Amino acid sequence: MASGAIGLVLARPTRLLAVEPFFMELIAGLEETFVERDLSILLHVVATAEEELATYRRWAAGAVADAVVVLNLVEDDPRPALLADLGTSAVVVGAHEGRAPGRFPVVRTDHSGPVEEAVERLAGLGHRRVARVTGPSGLLHTQHRTRTLLAAAAQHDMTATVVEGDYTERAGVELTRQLLEAQDPPTAVLYDNDVMALGGLGAAAQAGVDVPSQLSVVAWDDSTLCRLANPPLTVMAVDVHEYGCIVARAVLDLLDGLPAQERWSPVARWVERASTGPARSTDGD
Repeated sequence: MASGAIGLVLARPTRLLAVEPFFMELIAGLEETFVERDLSILLHVVATAEEELATYRRWAAGAVADAVVVLNLVEDDPRPALLADLGTSAVVVGAHEGRAPGRFPVVRTDHSGPVEEAVERLAGLGHRRVARVTGPSGLLHTQHRTRTLLAAAAQHDMTATVVEGDYTERAGVELTRQLLEAQDPPTAVLYDNDVMALGGLGAAAQAGVDVPSQLSVVAWDDSTLCRLANPPLTVMAVDVHEYGCIVARAVLDLLDGLPAQERWSPVARWVERASTGPARSTDGD
């Protein structure tokens, strides 16, 4: 008997969900599509990956969810194999090398193209020292973006520095401060989300570094926070709401027993605002 619920387990600090717009936008897209079929989202937030696996086992034992959505794939991710063993239907979302284990459809994401575009845009502004503040390095999409950034920077004869964050404002502040205190600080920094980018803006202001005349700042995803920042943030913008709708349609096809279609999330695109500009004139050494 169908439960009418689609499971979504997020292994991340609850406090981060309150300030990071990405997941709320994604869930809004899921809800908008599921409501047409009278389906609801069963959202469960846990602290660790082990608790996420335990949740799937518990849901499977109680037939709690008709299907689950798996986000944020990691290296040697155990979740698809576990869900297959449990007989739980699932859609796997995001970057993935090759085909998902078992029978699960995948919603894929192009990380290479947007990172290459960001590097090319910054190179066109004269930047030769760039840095990237990432999310957790175990995430496949983090690894993919980092590999692409390093390769693209090398093609443009740029020096690239990569530091690992955790999507929090605190990480944005502390890591940006470290980057700016380096002997040869970057003239442009790309952040893996808007919250860390806002932290970076704050750190630059505290250090007396003007954005964008001395430092260009680029965020990922886009949100109201980016548009209201001072200065407004240049972004690699993703239509996260539509992303959620695409994932939801993959889930509905799965529940209907239809063949899996190849689906891709919306491609991130450069939206220029006031946080980026030409590299400072001293950036030529």
